[in-house]
Amino acid sequence: MRKWIVALSLPSIAFAPVPAMAQERPWEWGWGMHPGWWMWGAGGLVMMLMMLVFWGLVIAGLVFGIRWLVRQGREEQPDRALAILRERYARGEINKEEFDARRRDLGGRAA
Repeated sequence: MRKWIVALSLPSIAFAPVPAMAQERPWEWGWGMHPGWWMWGAGGLVMMLMMLVFWGLVIAGLVFGIRWLVRQGREEQPDRALAILRERYARGEINKEEFDARRRDLGGRAA
């Protein structure tokens, strides 16, 4: 029975000094020797900007990836209003000037 108690208590004995080591010890650092002292200068600004660029790229990649996946199942839809306008012009219901004026109104490009 004593062997089990010793075996189970060894991990707790091994990790006992960890909380004491995790405490801050300002007396060991001296003036300006904090482990993250460089983060308050230009190095910290560069690191912050790089982090913003990284997360911006990640978010933009996700947005473009989702948009690409959503569009995969769809075919390009031709402009129905412009198609009707071309049909009316082909049948002779409207003349060239009226066709051009309405195409400009619809925002269509040249045929």
